Amino acid sequence: MALLFLDTADVNEVREAAQWGILDGVTTNPTLMMRAGTADLKTTTLEIVDIVRGPVSAEVIRTDAAGMIEEAREILSWSEHVFVKIPCTVEGLKAMREISRWPNGRINATLIFSPTQAYLAAKAGATYVSIFVGRMDDAGLDGMEVVRQTRAIFDQYGFPCKVLAASIRHTAHVVGALLAGADILTVPFSVLQQMVRSPFTDVGLERFLADWRKVAG
Repeated sequence: MALLFLDTADVNEVREAAQWGILDGVTTNPTLMMRAGTADLKTTTLEIVDIVRGPVSAEVIRTDAAGMIEEAREILSWSEHVFVKIPCTVEGLKAMREISRWPNGRINATLIFSPTQAYLAAKAGATYVSIFVGRMDDAGLDGMEVVRQTRAIFDQYGFPCKVLAASIRHTAHVVGALLAGADILTVPFSVLQQMVRSPFTDVGLERFLADWRKVAG
């Protein structure tokens, strides 16, 4: 079964989504932290961990391998549920290779835009590869095809790395990612709300209630 993560750094959104009983984890990044109005990565991450008790990804800020490794060591020490997000660059691959050797080396390789990047990240020891579907679609590319190709490559060669569909803009992306074989989807709270809504459900419910009121008097 595909896991469902929330893509946010807003603790209130996490708390609300967790009450639905369908949330498996959370992904954050520096942009989401800024939108949530927080600069305290550790406190926010641990608040989220306390709510979901599942995988929570927090991203490094440094761009050099040594700096990423240093930050990763700190981030991964916070909780057994925390994953470190490392960008798929040459320096990022160097960092992933080192971090993957650690007993707690839980890596979410981020900013993946091609099957070759996903392949390299998996070889470097990433636990997840985050494919940015929406950003590719914004540029006129087929982001979902990258998910499909990555899924096929990982299956063919037996990579244990999980395919995570990220940068999801709407429910069509959700359905596409599920059909493409993504192991994990991470969605904004607004998309999560769209997933559960249908005007037909609302109309049907109101009709049932109206009929019941007639019977019950």
